Amino acid sequence: MSANFEINAQPRNDSGKGASRRLRRTGLVPGIVYGAHKEPTMISVPHNELVHSLENEGFYANLLSLKLGKKKETVVLKDLQRHPAKPFLLHVDFQRVQADEKIRLHIPLHFINESISPGIKSGGQASHVMSDMEITCLPKDLPEFIEIDMANLEMGAILHASEVTLPDGVTLITHEGNEDPIVVTIHTAHTTEVEPTEEEEGPEEPGEEPEE
Repeated sequence: MSANFEINAQPRNDSGKGASRRLRRTGLVPGIVYGAHKEPTMISVPHNELVHSLENEGFYANLLSLKLGKKKETVVLKDLQRHPAKPFLLHVDFQRVQADEKIRLHIPLHFINESISPGIKSGGQASHVMSDMEITCLPKDLPEFIEIDMANLEMGAILHASEVTLPDGVTLITHEGNEDPIVVTIHTAHTTEVEPTEEEEGPEEPGEEPEE
C-alpha cells in the first residue's frame, strides 16, 4: 500500500508542558515520530491540517507521508490525545515503518449486508460489539478497513473474531483472556412494558371503589 496522505511537520527542540502550551497557542500540535531503529524526533503539526485529515477514516489505517523539512518518511498514526472537554488535539504520535517489518494497528470494521441478513429481516437487532480490530501485517498488506459480511447471519447468531475472513497477509492480535472476542450478534428486539398511569387507565366507573 502506498502512502495516501501527506503531513506537513516541523522539528522542535523544546519540550515540557510549558513548551507544548506555547505551541498550541500558535495553532500547532506537539508530537513525536519514532521507530525504524532511529532516534525519536519531536515535531509539531498544524492543528487545522491535522483535524482536516482526521475527518477521513482512512487516515487512521493508512501509510502516511510525513514531510519533515526537506525529508519525507513513511509513518502510521499510533496515538492521538484529545482535550477531554474542548475540540482540541493535544498530542500526536507517529511510528516510522519499514517495508520488511510488520506493523501493528487498529483497523476499522465495515459491516455490510446487515439489512438483508435473515436475523434482521425477521425482526432482530444487531449489536456491533467491536468497531475495530487490532491486526499485524507488513506495510504492503495494510488494509484500510475490514469488511464484516452479515448476509447469512440468522436470529441468535454470534460472530466471533476467528470467523472473520481477513485479507491476505493480515493476522489478528488476540489478548489473554479474550482470545476470540465477539464481533457482532443478532438478537431479538427488547421491548419494555410500561404500567399505565391513572390517566391512561381512564376514569373510574361510577360506584367503583378506588383501590387503596
